[in-house]
Amino acid sequence: MGDAQRDCPINDKVFELYTDTRSMAIKRTLLILRHAKSDWSAGASDDFKRPLSKRGRKDSPRMGKWMHSRGLVPEIIISSPAKRARQTLELVCSELCPGRDNIIRDERIYMADLQALLEVLRESPDRARSILLVGHNPGLEDLLLHLAGNLVPEPADGKTLPTATLAEIELDCHWHELQADSARQVKITRPRNLPE
Repeated sequence: MGDAQRDCPINDKVFELYTDTRSMAIKRTLLILRHAKSDWSAGASDDFKRPLSKRGRKDSPRMGKWMHSRGLVPEIIISSPAKRARQTLELVCSELCPGRDNIIRDERIYMADLQALLEVLRESPDRARSILLVGHNPGLEDLLLHLAGNLVPEPADGKTLPTATLAEIELDCHWHELQADSARQVKITRPRNLPE
């Protein structure tokens, strides 16, 4: 079967039941992906139209391939409509789930602050167990720190969510219940740490 027809199974892990002394709930996974490196010298007429750089075009499919190898195939994808976010997602999906066309492009994500991002996520259907959110800093980094708090490791270079970096957040609440410190586990993966 060719790559264009490759099956894209939903990550089985998101359907496992998690039990502790406090609650019993179906796990949800939020994948936060910052757009890849953009090209400031491309001569775009405005910020919204700025494209990816050569490095951004290299990092994006590598991240998609790694996500596929880990079974991190989201049920719902919500993205900023800005050009650099769209290009990042297209290249990620070329490896993660070719032919995927059920992508939500939400204008609220472009230049969004924390409250706008929470609003977008809280509107997500409860049936969804995994969501990929593609957007921009500082909003995405603020969202990560709001949901995960002390679970987020302090990076040596001071960059919590550099370009093309993925934050994988495990949650034990419904989307409409998202609030500070909702996360129970966080994994952050940078493109520079991926295998070539």
